[in-house]
Amino acid sequence: MTEQHEAPGGVSGRALQKDIPQATVARLATYLRVLATLADDGVAIVSSEELAVAAGVNSAKLRKDLSFLGPNGVRGVGYDVAKLRARIEDVLGLSQGHRVVLVGAGNLGRALVGYGGFQRRGFTVVGIFDNDPEMIGLPVAGLVVCDVAGLATAVATLEPTIAVITVPDDAAQDACDRLVAAGLQSILSFAPCELIAPADVEVRRVDLAVELQMLSFERVRNADNASETPVPQAPAPAEVARPVSNRISRTAHSSAAHPALKHSAAAHSATSHTATEPSSKGSVVTP
Repeated sequence: MTEQHEAPGGVSGRALQKDIPQATVARLATYLRVLATLADDGVAIVSSEELAVAAGVNSAKLRKDLSFLGPNGVRGVGYDVAKLRARIEDVLGLSQGHRVVLVGAGNLGRALVGYGGFQRRGFTVVGIFDNDPEMIGLPVAGLVVCDVAGLATAVATLEPTIAVITVPDDAAQDACDRLVAAGLQSILSFAPCELIAPADVEVRRVDLAVELQMLSFERVRNADNASETPVPQAPAPAEVARPVSNRISRTAHSSAAHPALKHSAAAHSATSHTATEPSSKGSVVTP
């Protein structure tokens, strides 16, 4: 077992957050997914090269990203998977977990509430709300859909830290206003419209249609590039690239059994146009 260095002076994740670039924060979330998969596979130590391959970034960028967390590994040996995972969770504010309320009990809302991956990553849905009389009172994944009219009272009881909006476009601003009035300062919206919120409220938007359009663009561009690029000659046997290690090779081949690892690698092997990159305070993420 290697020695695991802590951040200088016992600096907390909260103290480090202000110094970490937003692009690095997005990659830390990817590293966290990979580390969780490695931990599930029983991997105790991982090198920067192995972690970089699995995350789909180059090792120099990975080491620079992790340097914001303070010294975490041992040169020539690698990182302790469990401790590095805990360190990233601390910096991302996941150590204590989050309680989530969701407004909108339609198809998307019910699907999100029923998704078990949120719970495994520290996000527990504690309430779901709607204004449709036909939806109010229905059970969804162990919860009961409540009337949005009682949102403020419920928030005081449930003490959520994050809210999710999955209502139609024309109802999104009202849902946002209700959540802000109830004291929520972190809101994720699946409505395609821009939402107006106070400067101290973080609003992030996920527009699935835009994401599909960006994928369509990338598909056409990649097809054009492929048609213009001559087919390379097969390398001599001595030049064939080999996996960094059997462990990462095995993990990559078993990615179908570990969707989180497959997603993290895919997200960094192609040009990313995600609508969920970090945004500034009081703004909505624009893809």
